[in-house]
Amino acid sequence: MTRQIIGCAFVSLDGVMQAPGGPHEDPSDGFAHGGWLWPVSDEVIDQQIGTLFSGPFDLLLGRRTYEVFAAYWPYAPADHPIAASFTRAAKYVLTGQDRPLDWVNSHRLADLAALAALKAGDGPDLVVQGSSTLYPQLLTAGLLDRLTLLIAPVVLGDGKRLFGGGTPPATLRLVSHQIGSGGVIAATYEPAGPVTVADPVAQEPNPVELARRAAIAAGVW
Repeated sequence: MTRQIIGCAFVSLDGVMQAPGGPHEDPSDGFAHGGWLWPVSDEVIDQQIGTLFSGPFDLLLGRRTYEVFAAYWPYAPADHPIAASFTRAAKYVLTGQDRPLDWVNSHRLADLAALAALKAGDGPDLVVQGSSTLYPQLLTAGLLDRLTLLIAPVVLGDGKRLFGGGTPPATLRLVSHQIGSGGVIAATYEPAGPVTVADPVAQEPNPVELARRAAIAAGVW
């Protein structure tokens, strides 16, 4: 059976996913809110993470997320259930760089073609953690099968976003959702094709509307 690529991302209400876990995780570009997730976390996060990693899986990571994980999880207590699972899992890193991947069971993927070949082969599903740069690429290539967002009730303003530059237009279908006691929303989506548009008004524009459109065209609106 063909593998699926499953994303699971912690995001703020305004779509920021940078450094949810701690202040030293990713302070790049002056991000000052590292560790924003845990003060607003509730039971939904534990339930979703427990479900996500309850069966066999491999990890699909960007280079920076891989380095964050490789500096933390191998040094976590050996009896930590996620640490043990992450050690056993194959870690596939989509990167054009040749930095060493010393964490056990780590493998480099040079490009999307290599990822597509991996996905088409045998093995457990590939779970994306962090790795904001992967999502535009996965959507563009049609490789993302499912996406769970754990949406925290906080607005961060600045920071790396889940769907940053280069994200293609796409429609997603909500397949499940859950709301925690503290306001965390878990929403799971699957790709549902291209974006379609419609004009709900469907009437001839009046002179005021025509003038507004003319201002838009002239760049003075």
